[in-house]
Amino acid sequence: MPSLTPEQYKEKMQRRKEIQEKRLAERSQEKGLIILHTGNGKGKTTAALGMVMRSLGHGFKVAIVQFIKGAWEPAEKAVLSRWEDRLEFYAMGEGFTWETQDRERDIQRAEEAWQKGLEFICNRDYKLVLLDEINVALKLGYLDIDKILAGLDQKPEDSHVILTGRGAPPELIEKADLVTEMTLIKHPFKEQGVKAQPGIEF
Repeated sequence: MPSLTPEQYKEKMQRRKEIQEKRLAERSQEKGLIILHTGNGKGKTTAALGMVMRSLGHGFKVAIVQFIKGAWEPAEKAVLSRWEDRLEFYAMGEGFTWETQDRERDIQRAEEAWQKGLEFICNRDYKLVLLDEINVALKLGYLDIDKILAGLDQKPEDSHVILTGRGAPPELIEKADLVTEMTLIKHPFKEQGVKAQPGIEF
């Protein structure tokens, strides 16, 4: 791209500013969102926790229900517990499925996690509900997609729900307002044999 003179650059940025201001003026609608983070890349829960932090920063009440990672007692829980007056955090899973090795118990724990999540979804006091790794529970057949979709229909109009995990079903992708797919390009665990590290993976 050829370099612009200072005057040309200023004109270009002024035009861009006008376009952006017009777009913002046209978008005045507000609504609670169903947000989906899926894909094989790292960062689905991390991105969701960024939204949790934003919501807490605005003074909103937030609930997090973890479907798979419960056995880890993650570092995020230790940090977020400082907002215990505005945050409910439930690690309902018992770890990765290859560790639990009990399908019936995994199904039971997933159902319990969903019921807890649904309580928060229906509670107007909570502005944001994060259902962490629920997509994995759906993919493994621990939860019924129709039941989840029906539960999301009960969400108040001004609250948000984030659902994370790889393998999100097409019905959930269709239902969501905002869908982000994390694409795996490189990962040190696979390419370099680097183990999971505190502060990065957990």
